[in-house]
Amino acid sequence: MSQHKADFQMHRDDQEGVTLVLSGDWQQGQLPNDLSPLDPDVLADSTAQLNVNGAAVTDWDSVLPATLLQWHNLCLRKNIRFKTENMPDGVDRLLRLATTVKTHEPAKNRQFSLLESLNPLQLLKSAGDSLAESLEFIGEVSVALARLVRGKANTRWVDFWSFCFQAGPDAFAIISLTSVLVGMILAYLGAVQLQQFGAEIYVADLVAIGTLREMGALMTAIVMAGRTGAAYAAQLGTMQTNEEIDAISTMGISPIEFLVVPRMLALIAIMPLLTIYADVLGILGGSIVASGMGISPTQYFNESQSAITFVHISVGLIKSV
Repeated sequence: MSQHKADFQMHRDDQEGVTLVLSGDWQQGQLPNDLSPLDPDVLADSTAQLNVNGAAVTDWDSVLPATLLQWHNLCLRKNIRFKTENMPDGVDRLLRLATTVKTHEPAKNRQFSLLESLNPLQLLKSAGDSLAESLEFIGEVSVALARLVRGKANTRWVDFWSFCFQAGPDAFAIISLTSVLVGMILAYLGAVQLQQFGAEIYVADLVAIGTLREMGALMTAIVMAGRTGAAYAAQLGTMQTNEEIDAISTMGISPIEFLVVPRMLALIAIMPLLTIYADVLGILGGSIVASGMGISPTQYFNESQSAITFVHISVGLIKSV
């Protein structure tokens, strides 16, 4: 095996060109002591092109393309043309592969002033972009739903049932916890004030109406957005990273119809059911606090029954959807 130390010779062809003639073994441990010939004095502003000739290179490893890439980037920063000649087989291909995509440069830290961050034009532009994305998504979903109604959508109902189970029974634990706690909080806040008037019994009305109309649907929606919505986002984000969504599009299948519609329909179908479940547990949670205020369970549930109407239930269910 030859052991010729790497070397180079520099020639200035004319006032606008510089040629580097490489020789020897461009391998690890065989490099010349000084590998910085392209200093600002050599590559003056008048230099237009750098030619690197590798005809005399006897052997090489990754050191050679790495050095060429370093010189290429230097020429790129100085707006100098870079050209290789008579390179060993594979070197030009590696260099071309390394220079196809520009080197990523991290964004510089920029200190935004308060006035810049509150720039009305910038805020309007951001709001406009967000609105445009939302309208685009709503339009695509509307088209997909229309195709589903006509029976032409690429939506699998087996996925729909799977997502219903994921959004429904799997969420019972966290829905139960939040609903009971919200019912207890409502009952405690109401009882503290109503005790001043000797009207503790109306805690049942406060909890029942507040839970049915507002808190049941609200807390269920928050839990579903934070739990199930985050799970959907993680699934779709992983698929996007693995280029699975691109593969689905390549096969002529709409990602909205195949991935979004089943999840959305599952949430729409499950939300009213979970809201009813949350309403019941919220009223039960209120009864725990009411019993500590001297109200018997029978009194509490009788008063709750008189306060519950179809209108209150309907309002909550409509909000849940």
